[in-house]
Amino acid sequence: KGAPMTAPIGLLGGSFDPIHHGHLQLARAALKQLPLAEVRFIPAAQPWQKGLMTAAEHRARMVQLAIAGEPLFALDMHEIERGGITYTIDTMHALRLQLPDCPLVLIMGSDQFARFDTWRSWKEIVETAHIAVAQRAGTSLQQSPDLQAVVAARRGEGASLARSAGGSIVEFAMTPIDASVTEVRHLLREPPSTERAQRLSAMVPAVVLDYIDSNRLYRA
Repeated sequence: KGAPMTAPIGLLGGSFDPIHHGHLQLARAALKQLPLAEVRFIPAAQPWQKGLMTAAEHRARMVQLAIAGEPLFALDMHEIERGGITYTIDTMHALRLQLPDCPLVLIMGSDQFARFDTWRSWKEIVETAHIAVAQRAGTSLQQSPDLQAVVAARRGEGASLARSAGGSIVEFAMTPIDASVTEVRHLLREPPSTERAQRLSAMVPAVVLDYIDSNRLYRA
């Protein structure tokens, strides 16, 4: 037998524009149910649709503030430092060079996973890393036949993640949090009201709301 594998590292990518409790809940659920050493949040670089996204340094700072109290969460600047259009496969290759034998676990929600077969080099992503899909109770999503075949061939259990560097697709349970980036941004453009304040604080960490306010982000 070869040397024992190091503990798997969870990877959670996204635009985080802004980060909200749904993202944090996804990472916490993965950490609780899967044998992960940590979860790295990877904000995407500025995509080619210029102007549609908040500047990278603001998005990274909001992630940093949101995860500050969580010792097993980390900010990963790979994509922002690389710049340009963000493709997950490129990030996986970059991380693989740094961590050749470490199991990497790409964490995603089931709605995101249902579209996974539209990603660039998606089959190669599964060769390079494991995929962990959050299943919300009572929901089952339509997947294309192509994606279903890959899931059937690669379905694994959480415990198996530590045994290889990549190649398995596992599921874990998550209690959904009613939070969406679209709604958060819509509310941030609304005039102040008690109802708006309550709804925002239910969706976004207070430190992030303070940062948004003091930097005048997402204004109409």
